[in-house]
Formats: sequence, C-alpha cells, structure tokens
Amino acid sequence: MGEAAVFFLHGLAYAGLLFLVSSGLTLVFGMMNVLNFAHASFYMLGAYFAYSILHYTGNFWLALLISPIILLFIGAFVERYLLRKVHVHGHVHELLLTFGLAYIIQEAVKLLWGTTPQAMPLTGLLADTVNFFGVVYPVYRLFIFCLSALLGLGMALLLFKTRIGIIVRAAVDDNPMVDALGINVPLVFMGVFAVGAALSGFAGVAAGPLLSVFPGMAGAILVDAFVVIVMGGMGSLGGAVLASFIIGELQSFGVLLFPDFSLALIYMLMALVLVLKPEGLFGEKQ
Repeated sequence: MGEAAVFFLHGLAYAGLLFLVSSGLTLVFGMMNVLNFAHASFYMLGAYFAYSILHYTGNFWLALLISPIILLFIGAFVERYLLRKVHVHGHVHELLLTFGLAYIIQEAVKLLWGTTPQAMPLTGLLADTVNFFGVVYPVYRLFIFCLSALLGLGMALLLFKTRIGIIVRAAVDDNPMVDALGINVPLVFMGVFAVGAALSGFAGVAAGPLLSVFPGMAGAILVDAFVVIVMGGMGSLGGAVLASFIIGELQSFGVLLFPDFSLALIYMLMALVLVLKPEGLFGEKQ
C-alpha cells in the first residue's frame, strides 16, 4: 500500500510538470492555431536561466520569478519579428520556423552552458520531506503538483472570467470584428504567444531541481507534451489537465508494473483514444 501511494504521488508530480509544459503549448495552439515546435526549447531555456540565477544568487524564488519574465520578452520578440512574417504562408512555414528555432536554441545552450548536466540544489522547506498520509515524501514534488493546480485555475479564471479573456477569445473567433472595435489584434496575439513562452519558462524552472538541467531536456519532454495536447484535444485546457493526469499516472505505475513496456503504454493509450475519438478527449469536431 505504501509503495502504491508513493508511485501515485510520483505520478501526480509528473502530471503536474506535464501540465506546466503543455499549458503554454495548448494555449498558443488554441488561441492562435500555431503549433509551436520550439515550445520545449523555451522550457529548456527557462531551466538554464533559472540555473544561472540560482547559481549567482542562491535564491530559487527569484529564479522562479525572473526566468519566465525573460521568456516572456523572448516570446514577444519571436512572434513580432519571426512568426508574424510567416503566418500568412500557413502552417508548414510556421512549423519549419519553430523547428529551426528549436535547433538554434539547442546549439546556443550547448555553446553557452556546455553539455554537462547541471544540478539545481534546493534549500529550506523545498528540500525537505513531509509525512503525507503516512508516506514520507519530498516536499518539492508536492510543490510542483500544487503549482500546476494553481496555474490551471489561474488560466481558467483569466480566460473565462475576465475582460482580457473575452478579448482574446473574441479575437480568435472573429478578429475582423474585434479589430473594428479598435482593439489591436496583432498585439493580442503577440501577448498570447509571449504568455505561452513564459509558461514554458515557468515549467523549466520547476523541472530543473527535479530532473537536473541538460541540453537534451527539451527532447525528453517534447513528445510527452505533444501526446498530452493531442490526447486531451488540441487547444483544450481541460483536456490538457485530464491527459496530463492520465499520462503521469500511467508512466508512474507502468514503471512499477510493466517496466519493459512503460513507454509503449502511453502511445498505445493515445492510439486507442484517437481511434475512438479522433478529436481528443475534450476536443471539438472540425
């Protein structure tokens, strides 16, 4: 029972990390219809910026604040000066642009920080353990899950309960009408892409102490993040929550029960979902 509880909590922590990564990806796709292949590279950049901030200041909270802000400006720059110029040419050009950007970031990271994996040691409460319903468990893994839950709640409130959310959703549905009302639609889309990049940086900071920081961390999470948004339904925030939970738990218990097939289980489930419901769990039929 104790071992099962530990693996369940491991699954929750990984589900939280997956949602942190996929939330920005699904936000950009849902609002802008852009599949950002460089999203996981932004996540990696966020982790490396956090590593440097932590290295020089020793303050994890400062890294958690500043690193996403840096990614916010990088995202705004990429949308304004790169993505917007190819948007009129369609999805293939957008995909090739973000794919190339991912490779450029990968090589830049190796050049600036090297190829050796770097640890992000924590201090204080986050480095401690807690007795959680009879199970001694690292505080940081629970922190990641709580962080993702707060982020999901904040995103839902922002998108569905505020004027900003109404403007963004209106710009997606009928941008000529929103433009006629005097709202700067390109600025709205730039803001959405920048927030998506900031969310990836946020996820990178959270992942650093858990997985360490290394140049291959983008590729390690990219496939799982895409599985989350495909299985949950492209652009669906609720679908991303449910799919993150399913994949997190499936991977955790898969390692425990079927160690040789744990990775295959995820793809088998994704294939099953797409056969039965091609638009994903919470996706809308086109």
